[in-house]
Amino acid sequence: MQTLPLKMTRKPGSAVPGFLSPLLVVAVLLAGQSLRSQQAPTFSSEVKVVNMLATVRDKHGKIVSNLTKDDFTLEEDGRPQTIRYFSQVTDLPLTLGLLVDTSFSQRRVLDQERAASKNFLVQVLRENKDKAFLIHFDREVELLQDFTSSGQKLESALDLLQTPQFSQDSGSDPSDTSTGPGHGSHHSGGGTLLYDAVYLAANELMKKQPGRKAVIVLSDGVDRGSKETLESAIESAQRADTVVYSILFKDDQDHENHGGLGGPGMGRGGMGGGGMGRRGGGGQRYPQEARPDGKKILERISRETGGRFFEVTKKQTTEQIYTSIQEELRSQYSLGYTPEKTDAGAAGYHKILLKAKQKDLVVQTREGYYAEP
Repeated sequence: MQTLPLKMTRKPGSAVPGFLSPLLVVAVLLAGQSLRSQQAPTFSSEVKVVNMLATVRDKHGKIVSNLTKDDFTLEEDGRPQTIRYFSQVTDLPLTLGLLVDTSFSQRRVLDQERAASKNFLVQVLRENKDKAFLIHFDREVELLQDFTSSGQKLESALDLLQTPQFSQDSGSDPSDTSTGPGHGSHHSGGGTLLYDAVYLAANELMKKQPGRKAVIVLSDGVDRGSKETLESAIESAQRADTVVYSILFKDDQDHENHGGLGGPGMGRGGMGGGGMGRRGGGGQRYPQEARPDGKKILERISRETGGRFFEVTKKQTTEQIYTSIQEELRSQYSLGYTPEKTDAGAAGYHKILLKAKQKDLVVQTREGYYAEP
């Protein structure tokens, strides 16, 4: 199967030909009023509405799905806000992105990731209602499957997942992330463009999609060589109203043998191949002794976007994690409000604090949003 660079996936929409008679227009408007209470709210572009998804759990970790808007308090930048739109979104369409780390450090867990992802997509996607895409990333970011509701297409794309291949004749070190002379024509295996993958998934795929949006990242959380920073990756997801779920897959054997990322020499930084049309490496350099904490990175991405962090262990399998994500995606609240009494309501970042009035309930949602100028 031929892979698709991201820059080729955007297709312009087509206009609908013909005109409606005035009588038909009136009929459509009347019908729309009668259906409005049954559908997710839509808003005029002239009205600034902040939308957010929230999941609520009790002290035992069980999801609570019987609350109303009166059970919440909401603040923006420390100022109380009024929740004007509220609904449960168990049945609304879902747009899902799967981002799989195929760098050398993941080579022993990739089969496990693939099998669990296939089962999850089969269970969670409803044909002709939900849709998903698949991206893999190592020293390049590549779209293996564009938006589709076809489980068969997604399964075929998952079968394409593999870690970079090495040429023994090239003399390249699988752990080397450099792209100087002698490295440009071979996958050296180095480089993990995690931040670029999140940025591109949010900014170039999710941003224009309506409704509920979530990305699932399967990785050890250690970025090597991205042009984007962790902050810009998180910001892109926030601007795209996309929740990020992180699943930490860490090959303990590989980390023990090679200090974390597949071999000596990983401290040299790296550059990617730019399979998504614009992202190569950024030449970031990390001394080997200062290896980034992948767990903290993934936790931060999920926390600030309103998602959730998971770690695969002997007690918590991939299948159990996917079951938890599936339950959460089907048990969310959708809230909307128009900012009140805020000086910076135009441009910039605004911090959100959503809490349940009942003290033993924990609310999971994004921490803030970026207002467009």
